[in-house]
Amino acid sequence: MKRTTALLLCFAVIFYSFISLGASADSKADGDKPSVSALSAILYAPDSGTIIYEKDSHTRRPIASITKIMTALLAFEFAQSQDIDIKFTADMQAEGSSMYLKNGEIIKLSELAKGMMMVSGNDAANAIAITLGKSTDGFAEMMNQKAASLNMKDTHFVTPSGLDDEEHYSSAYDIAMLTAYSMENEQFKETVSQKSITVKYTSPENKTQICNNHNRLLSLYDGCIGVKTGFTKTAGRTLSSCAERNGVRLICVTLNDGDDWNDHQKLYDYGFSKMKTETLCQAKDAIQANVVGGEADEIQLYPSRDINVSVVDGEQCKIESEIILPRFIYAPIRKGKAEGKIIFRVNGKIIGCADLIAKEECKAVIHEKGFLEKLFRR
Repeated sequence: MKRTTALLLCFAVIFYSFISLGASADSKADGDKPSVSALSAILYAPDSGTIIYEKDSHTRRPIASITKIMTALLAFEFAQSQDIDIKFTADMQAEGSSMYLKNGEIIKLSELAKGMMMVSGNDAANAIAITLGKSTDGFAEMMNQKAASLNMKDTHFVTPSGLDDEEHYSSAYDIAMLTAYSMENEQFKETVSQKSITVKYTSPENKTQICNNHNRLLSLYDGCIGVKTGFTKTAGRTLSSCAERNGVRLICVTLNDGDDWNDHQKLYDYGFSKMKTETLCQAKDAIQANVVGGEADEIQLYPSRDINVSVVDGEQCKIESEIILPRFIYAPIRKGKAEGKIIFRVNGKIIGCADLIAKEECKAVIHEKGFLEKLFRR
């Protein structure tokens, strides 16, 4: 792996050539691929965008309550700017799994989303939908718009809860993409990684509710950090999960799988055994840039953090790095000030960025002999 180190003179932006990671004619054979019971399955590495394992991953199927991943995502995104109170009403009641909300109770949107994800409450899903979308149909439109923005081509939502409907479906691939995106939302990630959450109500003022997570994989598999279970007679058992080990994150989705707990563990064991971490840059890697009007003509800039990527050993990944700096950096330059940015893309997807900071100050020299001549030359 070549470490990205650049010498910058006066260019504002530099694009580096694509390089390959782990490319080898002796790539590991795939005879050790596990067999799973699911009708559809996928194991996905979101860092590099690599599909490690798939089985009918683009087939459209009913998805049951993993639908609530989208419902919770929209709720948490809305709550980031306005965490409104929701008053539960009779028209929000729903069949199936429930938070057992009562008419007249008031609860914050974020608290409602947390409880919904723990116990898979259909009543909570309806409450979110009717509040944010004015109706379940209106909220379905919001869900489908978000799905389109995430390029979920084999997905169509009708209900916020996942109750069976012929026009309500998705694919293992699409749910993996949704899960990967949702896990970038800190409130979503923090919620689904908990085995139990205490939900607080606004009214009654002192009411709290302990909600236990239905996702047994949190206890069964070391490194599991979410996400959501589902079941209906039509969909069968559905499960979307996420696991992390040694900085490597994987997403696993199975649809209509009677042995999903074991299948996810087998797929994760297989996936983690094939992953390796590549270092794209380190905070100690110096990048040299010219300075105008300073006591030094050049300054060393350093990435604000290390940037790593998880890749499948033996697979080719195309890495592109971009350094963004102003054409001229003018003194004085303060220690610790960000003067630019470095961005890394893997297979076209941004996987990390860091500020380029000055670790030493550079004072301005205004009256030195020949300053105007030197400035003109630059």
